[in-house]
Amino acid sequence: MTAKEPTITPELVAGHGLTPEEYNRFTDLIGREPTFTELGIVSAMWNEHCSYKSSRLHLKGLPTKAPWVIQGPGENAGVIDIGDGLACVFKMESHNHPSFIEPYQGATTGVGGILRDVFTMGARPVAALNSLRFGAPEHPRTRHLVAGVVAGVGGYGNSFGVPTVAGSVGFHTRYDGNILVNAMAVGIARTDSIFYAAAAGVGNPIVYLGSKTGRDGIHGSTMASAEFDENSGEKRPTVQVGDPFAEKLLLEACLELMQTGSVIAIQDMGAAGLTCSAVEMGAKGGLGVELDLDAVPCREEGMTAYEMMLSESQERMLMVLDPAKQAEAEAIFRKWGLDFAVVGHTTDTLRFVVRHQGEVKADLPIRELGDEAPLYDRPWNEPKGQAVLNAASVAAPVSNGEALRRVLATPDMASKRWVWEQYDHLILGNTVQMPGGDAAIVRIEDGPKGLALTTDVTPRYCEADPVEGGRQAVAETWRNITAVGGKPLAITDNLNFGNPEKPDVMGQFVGCLRGISEACIALDFPIVSGNVSLYNETQGRSILPTPTIGGVGLVDDVNVHATLAFKNAGEVILLVGETAGWLGQSIYLRDIVGREEGAPPPVDLAVEKRNGDFVRGLILDQRVTAVHDLSDGGLLVGIAEMAMASGIGAALKAAPADVAAHAYWFGEDQARYLMTATETEAAAIEIQAQKAGVPVARLGTTGGAVLQLAGEEAISVQDLRSQHESWLPNYMSKAK
Repeated sequence: MTAKEPTITPELVAGHGLTPEEYNRFTDLIGREPTFTELGIVSAMWNEHCSYKSSRLHLKGLPTKAPWVIQGPGENAGVIDIGDGLACVFKMESHNHPSFIEPYQGATTGVGGILRDVFTMGARPVAALNSLRFGAPEHPRTRHLVAGVVAGVGGYGNSFGVPTVAGSVGFHTRYDGNILVNAMAVGIARTDSIFYAAAAGVGNPIVYLGSKTGRDGIHGSTMASAEFDENSGEKRPTVQVGDPFAEKLLLEACLELMQTGSVIAIQDMGAAGLTCSAVEMGAKGGLGVELDLDAVPCREEGMTAYEMMLSESQERMLMVLDPAKQAEAEAIFRKWGLDFAVVGHTTDTLRFVVRHQGEVKADLPIRELGDEAPLYDRPWNEPKGQAVLNAASVAAPVSNGEALRRVLATPDMASKRWVWEQYDHLILGNTVQMPGGDAAIVRIEDGPKGLALTTDVTPRYCEADPVEGGRQAVAETWRNITAVGGKPLAITDNLNFGNPEKPDVMGQFVGCLRGISEACIALDFPIVSGNVSLYNETQGRSILPTPTIGGVGLVDDVNVHATLAFKNAGEVILLVGETAGWLGQSIYLRDIVGREEGAPPPVDLAVEKRNGDFVRGLILDQRVTAVHDLSDGGLLVGIAEMAMASGIGAALKAAPADVAAHAYWFGEDQARYLMTATETEAAAIEIQAQKAGVPVARLGTTGGAVLQLAGEEAISVQDLRSQHESWLPNYMSKAK
């Protein structure tokens, strides 16, 4: 006897995240009142997290194509051709809301989900990255959240057996009630062995693979589509629970299965679980789907159809299988100790039919569940932007040496070694450049090729001027890859914003997308995958707009790449790019002067490309010994980072007379790089740069154990390193 289903009431509809207008749209579509299970299905398919109803309109204009792009947005992950018959498969996803409620499990399942997106495509994961944003350090929950998230990221990646090679960590009071956990995964596949989600063939079996279904994660995607309030802690049951060891088995079983030729289509059970995976497979293939939930492997007694369809239990896949190879496929999964169950079949009806205990629990038009999802053109306000700050009007409250000491020990600028040392970044043995540099480098198979990988965004720039901030996020990612000698190929993004129903927030989203699009076009850096995370807001307070960019580049020979550490004493330090001393929205202005204001530094995309191509050419010709791109903190911070990485100091020339010294040393002008070279090479580079129209200036010479600014005090490199390295461990060791 099945339990009586609840009566559909306006309160029940609202509790499922549907507006009255959306509910009426759904009833008009199906011509009747829905069953309780159907209400759950449409709430999952039409929430913001799955339907992109507030963002689809604006995402359509993004540049997604290039000769090397095999698969752009719309699949589990993006795919690019990297030569020699190989493809790079990658994507970034958010797990923000779950990680705030339950930081360890939220972070682990974020990592697990993005790894599945990659190996569902037939790729073996070779690297994981992340981008984390937390509230102010003094907020009572921040330390707890940092500890839980970092442990979760490391716990899953380390146990699964993929190196976590790069990422970023930032703090700001605007994330107090809504942290960001963005996880990225990168894999390698054969270009002739990419697997997609579109079902094919009528009557083919639909197979459930992996772990059993439980009640964890029910309404997880709905929770991710709403802002937080004072009762958000009660949403703890909607956070999924991860098992990295089960996922490792699932990876090996799936890759082995894919080699048999039995897989017609395959889809990760991620957001909205069985519902979303089954509907997407059928709709993409122009087929109907019938499911028999009596066959679904469950780990809990008495699960209803509603619970099974909305569960977001982890480590599960759905597959359309060649029936002639069913026995072979099942034997593979049984060998790996995983569930294998035929739970349905494809049809030619274009209907999504769900049966449980002899009853039809859902009978819906499959295409319309996606195609007829609401699409909103939300009102948006053109961002006003802030006035350009005159650097000459900003007085220096302390000496440049003291400012450097303080900046390097601030939460945003302090070393994140405490974080990445909890990650296994060497497993698989292919990590060529570890965390702490401009970009990680991971060798592809036996080499010599490698991938250059990074994530980046500057939220304070995006808040002050969304268009400029969007440009800068892409340009900075492009510079990170260029600075290690990589050729930037493509990006994935994670667009984290507040409530899109507020015109100012929607204006931030539209503005950032405009800037991102312009930069991707100018830098030939297409977007092949991504994620939108909206409603990152708590009790009316929005996060900073944070469009995280994950970049992938190609290194032709991993033996020819650059690192940021000074290599030898007596080498010339060269600066590529113009320095006007831009202090608006700078770290110096915020953390030394105590002001968060002004327009962010402008990004000239043509100059970015010209300067970056020039630097990359020098790296590939092995004419420079160290390279570092300049961003947060400016010129003196960049030099200090190169010195701290090596223990070698430098003697530096005085700032130019036409720029205030503190603005020169700490301004955040864009399109700039630091390089070191021998005296002979430096002279040749200066001549070459002049011919190419690239500004290059001598800053000083490496050597000694101090940073010596002309006319100012000497700064011990060891003292700087001590302060830089100590803030985060000291903060995390403090008792509550």
